[in-house]
Amino acid sequence: MAQSQQQLQFAYWVPNVSGGLVVSNIEQRTEWNIEYNKKLAQTAEKNGFSYALSQIRFTAGYGAENQHESVSFSHAILAATEKLKVIAAILPGPWKPALAAKQLATIDYLTQGRIAINVVSGWFKGEFDAIGEEWPDHDQRYARSEEFIRTLKGIWTTDNFSFDGKYYQFKDYTLKPKPVQQPHPEIFQGGTSRAARDMASRVSDWYFANGNTVEGIREQIEDLRAKAKQNQHQVKVGLNAFIIARDTEEEAQAVLQEIIANANPEAVNAFADATRQAGAASPEGEGNWAKSSFEDLVQYNDGFKTNLIGTPEQIAERIVAYKAAGVDLILAGFLHFIEEVEYFGQRVLPLVRELEQKQQQAKEVA
Repeated sequence: MAQSQQQLQFAYWVPNVSGGLVVSNIEQRTEWNIEYNKKLAQTAEKNGFSYALSQIRFTAGYGAENQHESVSFSHAILAATEKLKVIAAILPGPWKPALAAKQLATIDYLTQGRIAINVVSGWFKGEFDAIGEEWPDHDQRYARSEEFIRTLKGIWTTDNFSFDGKYYQFKDYTLKPKPVQQPHPEIFQGGTSRAARDMASRVSDWYFANGNTVEGIREQIEDLRAKAKQNQHQVKVGLNAFIIARDTEEEAQAVLQEIIANANPEAVNAFADATRQAGAASPEGEGNWAKSSFEDLVQYNDGFKTNLIGTPEQIAERIVAYKAAGVDLILAGFLHFIEEVEYFGQRVLPLVRELEQKQQQAKEVA
């Protein structure tokens, strides 16, 4: 099926860290324990979500005082569901590719092909310092991630794999059993910098973009796919969004303003400092969050910028506009996860599917 004919897919952020998806003291009916997350995963699966993305944190900070480890937590969610694919976030450095390849191949076998990986190059230097891990320069973190991905692919797809890189070396290594998924589990990555996009254009299956306007994401996707075409590579795009769907636009906007009004200034500003240091370290100064305001940073990955805030009709129209700009997946965060995932599945998603069908029919007539 051609990309233009495929339905847009939906993922949600797994709240496996405390504090929800906003750096705010607003009341949230979202929990980070496993029982809540099992119920959430089952609710998401029944309401049209294809993926869930677990978060990786090693240390407390920015409202996330408690964190469950991503891979083991992802496996627990997989055990509670039947169709959902879970994307486990992994940091090169703490993880070595041999361990990650074996760990994920086993989970893939146990779940019959429902694990994926999000390779996080790292933005929080304090976290790496705290656990005694090397913190390479900005572009070298992406160079390390690219080697990490290349070695994973090699281990998962070939026998007697050898690799002689700057960060990783292998000699005649054979992993058995290999993953169930062919050619291998899907590999996701994020990042806004030139190095991040160039890496995605060479090796990743999916590229996660921070929240953005339709025009902004279209420009980013055109750049990414032009580079990928030069590399004879294809990459799909996921877009981060914080969704506030309510019966009226006034209700939705009131929730947004309440979240921002109750923001934790100390945590937001500390997060801003850490992210700007990471972004400024890129040669062009265009890393993640380089152009984010205080209000933007109340939601970790600029989810408010995507503006999926309003009535079901407004949100569905904006989602389809993002699809027309080249987006393949919406990665969603919510304030009160379980009830809002259900509301989205019942009230917003059917409208998205109707609009997609009309869009496709219009193309066929043209």
